[in-house]
Amino acid sequence: METDVAIIGAGPAGMFAALELAEKSNLKILLIDMGRDIKERRCPVTITGICERCSPCSQMSGIGGAGTLSSGLLNLRPDIGGNLEDLTDSPELSWDLVRFVDDVFVKYDAPQNVYTADDEQVKDLARKAAASGIRFVPIPQRHMGTDNTPRVIENFKDDLIKKGVHLLIRKRVTQIEQGKIQLNDGSDIYCNYILAAPGRIGAAWLAEQVRKLNISIKHGPIDIGVRVEVPAIVMDPVIEVNYDPKFHIYSKTYDDFVRTFCTNARGFVVQEVYDSTIGVNGHAMHSKKSDNTNFAFLVRVNLTEPIEDTTAYGQSIAAISTTLGGGKPLLQRLGDLKQWRRSTWDRIRRSNVKPTLVSVTPGDIAMAFPHRIVTDILEGLDKLDNVVPGVASSSTLLYAPEIKFYANMIHVDQKLETAVPNLFVAGDGAGLSGGIVTAAATGIIAARGILTKEGIEDT
Repeated sequence: METDVAIIGAGPAGMFAALELAEKSNLKILLIDMGRDIKERRCPVTITGICERCSPCSQMSGIGGAGTLSSGLLNLRPDIGGNLEDLTDSPELSWDLVRFVDDVFVKYDAPQNVYTADDEQVKDLARKAAASGIRFVPIPQRHMGTDNTPRVIENFKDDLIKKGVHLLIRKRVTQIEQGKIQLNDGSDIYCNYILAAPGRIGAAWLAEQVRKLNISIKHGPIDIGVRVEVPAIVMDPVIEVNYDPKFHIYSKTYDDFVRTFCTNARGFVVQEVYDSTIGVNGHAMHSKKSDNTNFAFLVRVNLTEPIEDTTAYGQSIAAISTTLGGGKPLLQRLGDLKQWRRSTWDRIRRSNVKPTLVSVTPGDIAMAFPHRIVTDILEGLDKLDNVVPGVASSSTLLYAPEIKFYANMIHVDQKLETAVPNLFVAGDGAGLSGGIVTAAATGIIAARGILTKEGIEDT
């Protein structure tokens, strides 16, 4: 098979790259993903978590990428989920990219409402946070919802097809060469340009490919932590100011960076399935609500010589957690963790927080996480309790592990082209982004790089 451009990965980076190329050129575009079509990925969230057909392939890959089965939250700032200003010529261009990405999602039927806060409310919350040594980062946000996001992505996909983009799904790319990629069925695809955007689930694979091609790569930080669940009433006053509030904290003992991430107001905690391990995430829907609110509480981990492979480090923690949980996530009351004892179902039933994910194993997170990370989580929650009273209650529930793998940072130029001519990379799997909007923006940057090489001016 031959094509002009082969895009590996149909997540936000791949889809937005395909859109940019299709709208501005007559190039033949092939969009490849190892996962399923969007209709086959839809997964109802229930109190027991996720449907039994879910797998790494359906959850983390497929049309729309991992974000399709998330809460579908668009953070409308260029410095959240990466920093687009590092990849562009000017702050104005990075903001233009964010606005463009947002407009595209709205075009494909994302909800019209953008959550913004009153300036005085933001100032009051920022002042309260600063008094406890915490930074509050206000962000305009659009919430598509776990139940609505698949429809938006399906509209997006249908339009790409109308514009002439060819889709090849449930096909895994096994090898990248200059001007050629190989699929798991043994067939070859010859192309003038390759854009590799395999997402977080493909980060390790992409790192292996670029090393074979002698492209420079380094390991960046990863985030390791827990999914915190509290009564919704505890978080409601903060969510009224910012739908997904971002708090940046430094722990007392180790001075490590800890942050809140992906708040799901009246949402659900869900399993996240990898190849051989289990993690957790959070969902929030427009049509179905729980009595709880959940958010990720993550510790930033950097490694230096002699061990720099943060991905392997995170995978080892995920493996220990999965072993201790018997193939299920761990669940622990914060009060039990503070007492250095495991939780039991009897203790959890006595709590005033009822878990929205029950396919879990009550246990002891301190047996899975290093002491330093546990200390960071405990100290961070105690600090946050000064700003959001109740989050450090003894009945607060902690699910583990929640690990964000976006560690492989591939060396690229400003067009996101690698040292191998006509091989471009984009998105989370390349270490260039950490969220839906920034991943989409990197796809656009890479596509514009291809257009420039074709002599097509950006319009």
